[in-house]
Amino acid sequence: MSMHLGDSQVYGHLWGTDEARALLGEDARFAAWLDILATLAEAQAAVGLVPADAATVLRDHIGRLDLDLALVAEETRATGHSTLGLIRILRAALPPEVREWVYYGATVQDLTDTWTADVLRRVGDLLERDLGRVRAAALDLAVRHRDTPMLGRTHAQPGLPITFGFKAAVWAAELGRHLDRLAQGRPRWEVVQLGGALGTMEFWGDRALALLEEFALRMGLGVPVTPWITARDGIAECVSLLAMVATSVAKIGTEVMELQRVEVGELREAIRPGTVGSITMPHKRNPELSEHLDTLSRLVRADADVVTAGMVALHERDGRGWKAEWVAVPRACAMTLAGVSFAADLLEHLEVDPVRMRDNIAAQRGYVFSEVVMRALADRIGKHTAHDVVHAAAMAGLDADVGLADALAADERVTAHLDRAGIDALFDLDAAMGAAPAFVDRVVGP
Repeated sequence: MSMHLGDSQVYGHLWGTDEARALLGEDARFAAWLDILATLAEAQAAVGLVPADAATVLRDHIGRLDLDLALVAEETRATGHSTLGLIRILRAALPPEVREWVYYGATVQDLTDTWTADVLRRVGDLLERDLGRVRAAALDLAVRHRDTPMLGRTHAQPGLPITFGFKAAVWAAELGRHLDRLAQGRPRWEVVQLGGALGTMEFWGDRALALLEEFALRMGLGVPVTPWITARDGIAECVSLLAMVATSVAKIGTEVMELQRVEVGELREAIRPGTVGSITMPHKRNPELSEHLDTLSRLVRADADVVTAGMVALHERDGRGWKAEWVAVPRACAMTLAGVSFAADLLEHLEVDPVRMRDNIAAQRGYVFSEVVMRALADRIGKHTAHDVVHAAAMAGLDADVGLADALAADERVTAHLDRAGIDALFDLDAAMGAAPAFVDRVVGP
């Protein structure tokens, strides 16, 4: 039985990707921790703190060590310490002359926070790739449907005509901003942690800063201005961005779910052969991916709240928020990567029904052109008066169950300025979409 659904053999595919599990699983975590310890020893050897041959032997033994996680767990429970059990097992596997150079002067957070930063670097690469896929799919929809008219809606009610390309361009622009935020933020959170007991690096004396530079270089991470033992803003910023990304794709999923309703019928998720929507209602074609994007986003936002709360820390070390990150950060990473992967599949195979979009506009009997009529009258009687006139005509028309053109033609305040031909000329779908196609062009670019 899996305590976390992300580890479930049955349901794990819904809560993380194979790449995320390979990166964030327990085997990967401990292998990475051992690699970091070897890298630290090599950096210390490079600045003269550890014998070079000791660092070489350490790296060689770590490369060949078959770590028994059950034994690590036993030692961890016995010591009550996060990493001392691992260190005891590693020291026992090393030649006696090398054992004292393991974990030389470093603390738990030096090891685990550096691992977190390295994980976030790798997650950043995956997120950049898959978020780019989602954006590319949205851009493709924007281009293909630049001039495809559909109902725009406000408060879930018909508003004005737009184009589906415009809607997709709005998605693409938002996703592009997330890619910008990711690029801007990564240098702030992809940095090593190396501070020693309280962050002052006193153990390593006058070679401390040189060691920090060397360690960061060998890890492929940045050098922090100061150790960030209790400065968790970088982690909080990263997970907050993950929450924003997960929520943006959830918004797209919610749009697709709503527009797939049979009463609307403008969009549809593609389904694989054999997919079953309901075991009791065989006709169902459920928007499973779209719906699940919202589920994932709720959990990632909750994790972002946990990590942000960890910014409140006591003095120079405080385990409360930091240990909560051990749960929240990997989970947020896995679920966000799952979400963007699902969103890419959703948009890359999205079924768009332009005919139904036009039919839904026509079904409104012209009422979605009310602003166009108001604008035409505004030049003659003023905008606010025009609003009152068109509103009254529209309400009367709805009560009489007639189209807007007929309702306008029955109102003397309108016909004093527009004859029937002038009224009918206002119901021009292409003109009513305003600058929607131009905004698509702005997002898509040259």
